[in-house]
Amino acid sequence: MSRKSVSRRSTPEEKRARVVRCIRALPAGTVSSYGALAKAAGWPGAARQVVRILQQVPGLPWHRVVGAGGAIKLCGENGAEQKFRLRMEGVTFRGARVDMKRHEFRFRALRH
Repeated sequence: MSRKSVSRRSTPEEKRARVVRCIRALPAGTVSSYGALAKAAGWPGAARQVVRILQQVPGLPWHRVVGAGGAIKLCGENGAEQKFRLRMEGVTFRGARVDMKRHEFRFRALRH
């Protein structure tokens, strides 16, 4: 009788911790998209969950997380503050979007 390898699924707490670790890994002057963060944390397709984590966990560099293609997804004063914070870190824009070619952070493989 052969044993099949059983892969353990991540708990929600483990997934959340990996996302938080990825967000905290973003250096000043760089950005990542919600989707790229989810993928880097081993949770592809979970961009909305990244948004929730950003809303729930205080102290994260939330301003370094943008929409696909560098879009600022926050409205009104929050979007203006995000843009201001990014500019203070030296991030440049092409129109209303972050210049992703210059400022997108590339994640290395994380140990899950």
